[in-house]
Amino acid sequence: MTDQQHEHVRVAVIGSGFGGLGAAVRLRREGITDFVVLERADSVGGTWRDNSYPGCACDVPSHLYSFSFAPNPDWPRTFSGQEHIRAYLEHVADTFGLRPHVRLNHEVLMMSWDTDARRWDIETSQGRLTADVVVSATGPLSDPKIPEIPGIAEFPGKVFHSARWDHDYDLTGKRVAMVGTGASAIQIVPSIQPKAGRLTVFQRTPPWVMPRVDRKITAAERWMHRQLPFTGAARRGLLWGIRELQVQAFTKRPNELALIERLAKANIAKHIKDPELRARLTPSYRIGCKRILLSSTYYPALARPNVEVVASGLREVRGSTVVGADRSEREVDAIIFGTGFHVTDMPIAERVVGAEGITLAEAWKDGMESLRGATAAGFPNWMTIIGPNTGLGNSSMILMIESQLNYMADYMRQLNVLGEGTVLSPRPSAVHAWNRKVQDRMKRTVWNTGGCTSWYLDANGRNTTIWPGTTGEFRSATRQVDLGEYEVVRGPKAVTGAAAKAEAAAGSAEAAR
Repeated sequence: MTDQQHEHVRVAVIGSGFGGLGAAVRLRREGITDFVVLERADSVGGTWRDNSYPGCACDVPSHLYSFSFAPNPDWPRTFSGQEHIRAYLEHVADTFGLRPHVRLNHEVLMMSWDTDARRWDIETSQGRLTADVVVSATGPLSDPKIPEIPGIAEFPGKVFHSARWDHDYDLTGKRVAMVGTGASAIQIVPSIQPKAGRLTVFQRTPPWVMPRVDRKITAAERWMHRQLPFTGAARRGLLWGIRELQVQAFTKRPNELALIERLAKANIAKHIKDPELRARLTPSYRIGCKRILLSSTYYPALARPNVEVVASGLREVRGSTVVGADRSEREVDAIIFGTGFHVTDMPIAERVVGAEGITLAEAWKDGMESLRGATAAGFPNWMTIIGPNTGLGNSSMILMIESQLNYMADYMRQLNVLGEGTVLSPRPSAVHAWNRKVQDRMKRTVWNTGGCTSWYLDANGRNTTIWPGTTGEFRSATRQVDLGEYEVVRGPKAVTGAAAKAEAAAGSAEAAR
C-alpha cells in the first residue's frame, strides 16, 4: 500500500450532502483542519445530486432550506428546484474552502473500530485510511428502495428509480407505469404526463396534497436581501416561527388537524370532478400521519385523459404486462419506481463495525437507537448526522442538521480538552433513557395515532425516524455534550504493530546516545 492509503486524519466525514458539508464547515470553524470528506460519487451534493428527476424541487421554502451561516439572497423561487439547491451546495464547498478536504469517488466499504489503537480503520474504494473520529453524514435518503416484484428482471422495457433517473430514455409517446405516490411521484407525474402516451399511476395509499404556493422571487427582493442581509434573516425567522407553531398540532393535539383536512379535501374537489377518482384519491387516515405533500399540479395531471390511477400497488410483471394487487393488467414500455429509500435500514449500517465486533445494523436489528440522534452505544468516537428520530414532518431538516453540528462541535471540544487518545462512547443506559423519552412523547403524535402506515415506521412498527417536538427543543437538547452520558477512556493511545516497533527502536537509539 502507498502512504496515501495509510493516511491518518483526526476526523473522517462520510458523505458530502448538507450534513457532510455542514460538518466540514463546522470543523474548520473549530480550528480543525485535519479531516477528509469521503464521497462515493464524482461530485458533492448528496440527495440533491442524485435526485435529478423532472420536476424535482424542495417542499420547504428556500430561505429556510439553507444554512444559517451561509444565507443565499439569490434564491430564484420561494420553493427552489433541484438544480438551484445543488448549485448552492457547490457554492458552499467553494466559499468555505472545502474542496481540498473532499475525496470524490471514495466509497466507504467498511469502517471498523480498533480498540487497541483507539481509532477507526476505514477501507474505501480508493484505499485505506484511519481516523480518530468518524462523522457519518450519508443521510437517510441516499439508497433507493425498490420492492421485490416477481418478474421485474424479465421486463423487456426500461426500469429505473426516481433517484437514478435515466435522462437518455425518451418518454415521449411511451406507456409508463409510475409506482408510488410519495413526495417524488407527485412532482414526476405532472412533469412527464404531457409527454407520455399513457401514464398509469399505481397508488397503494393516497397522500394528502395541499397547494404549493410557489412563485418567482423578484429582482427587488433579491436586491434587498443582498444589500440588507437582516431582511433575509427576518424572512427565514418568520418561516421558522410559523412552522414551530404548527408542531403542537402534530405532536400533542392531532385532532386540530381536522381543519387542514377539510381544506385538503376541498383541494381535491376543486381539481377532480370525477367522483370515482375523487374517492380513490381521498385518504382515510388523519392528515399529517404521512408527510403532507405540496403540489398545485398533481391533481390536474391525474385528471388528464391519458392518466389512470390504479388504487393498488404493483403485484407482478409478466413480460411487458404489469399486474396490480387488484389483479388488473396493463401493457407498459417503462416502469418508474418512486418507492422511497432505505430509511430505517440504512445500508451504511452494514459497513460500521464497533468495539464489540458487531455491525451497527446488528446493534440496531430491533430498531435504530442513538443518544440525542448522534451517537450509538458500542461505537466509540463515532457520530451520525440525521440520526434516529431527527426527521421532521413539517419544517426544514437544515435546522436539525445545524443542531447536530453544534453537538459535534462540542464533542470535538471535549475530546481536545480531555487529551490525546481520549475515547467517548455513550453509555447504553443513557441511550435507552433518551429513546424511552422520545418514544413516550411519540405515543400521542399524529404519526402514531393517525391511522396510517408510513416510511417513518420501522419493521416493528416503531417510529424511529421523526423528532416528536419542535426544532427549538432539539436545539436545546443538543447544545452541548453531557459527559455523564458517556464512558470516557483517557490516556495515551495504545500503540501496536509497526508503530510500536518503530517507537521501541527510537527508544533504543535514544538510550544508546
